[in-house]
Amino acid sequence: MSTVQDTARPAAPPQAPPKTPPRPARWRRRALRAASLLAFVGLWQWLTAGKVQAWVRFDHLPTAVQVWQAFGRQLGTEQYWQDLADSLRRIGSGFLLAAVLGVAAGVATARSRWVADLLGPVLEVIRPIPAIALVPVAIMLFPGNEQGIVFITFAAAFFPVTVSTRHAVRAVPPLWEEAVRTMGGGRWRVLWSVVLPGALPGVVGGLSVGIGVSWICVISAEMVSGQFGVGYRTWQSYTVLDYPGVFVGMATIGVLGRLTSAAVELLGRRVTRWLPTRPGSAQ
Repeated sequence: MSTVQDTARPAAPPQAPPKTPPRPARWRRRALRAASLLAFVGLWQWLTAGKVQAWVRFDHLPTAVQVWQAFGRQLGTEQYWQDLADSLRRIGSGFLLAAVLGVAAGVATARSRWVADLLGPVLEVIRPIPAIALVPVAIMLFPGNEQGIVFITFAAAFFPVTVSTRHAVRAVPPLWEEAVRTMGGGRWRVLWSVVLPGALPGVVGGLSVGIGVSWICVISAEMVSGQFGVGYRTWQSYTVLDYPGVFVGMATIGVLGRLTSAAVELLGRRVTRWLPTRPGSAQ
């Protein structure tokens, strides 16, 4: 009798999805982030204007006001915007190619033992080599600097995307695949309906890491072998002792890196919005 009563008990009501933080809380977080950045700039101005020398020397660095003035002057030049466009074009070409081929290589090596045995050893031998160390190879392989810099950018992002995708695909629970197969789903159905959606969070994480590494390597490649771009202009400013110009280039690189990373993260949140979110997660 007790067994019947136990089975007749109603199931617990489903928990409500976590609510997004209220608007005042979001504004407080944004204000805190802005205050943190302003405090950093204020500390920089105080240390450099006062020519503080305490273990490290700030008397050789330009002040924040000098960098801001140099930044305003460069904004009015065509050269600044041309360099910006060149670097963005190189990042876009190399990263897009790395995203497509990296995801394909990660899925293939995770799903096929034959592909893993064929490509895995080669990828694992090349992966530890820093992408910037491939600059001499790029110079010998490609007829122009432009193709070589795009190749360096591609190599920088390819391996983080490949490794993250491979681990994410292998982490998909086999029970999900078995459920689709029992309903008559074939190999491609399992891949498109189970494996890729299940691995998507890991793929997005690899893309986020890849775009950051791409910026590091494209700027380094522009400094070494480029003729245009933000990295080339930053190094040129250093060679003529234009230190405010150097910091303008560094700030530009930081802003561009942050904006492109934010774009990748936003795209990732859009394509994985079906996933449950944790209360109070960072936005």
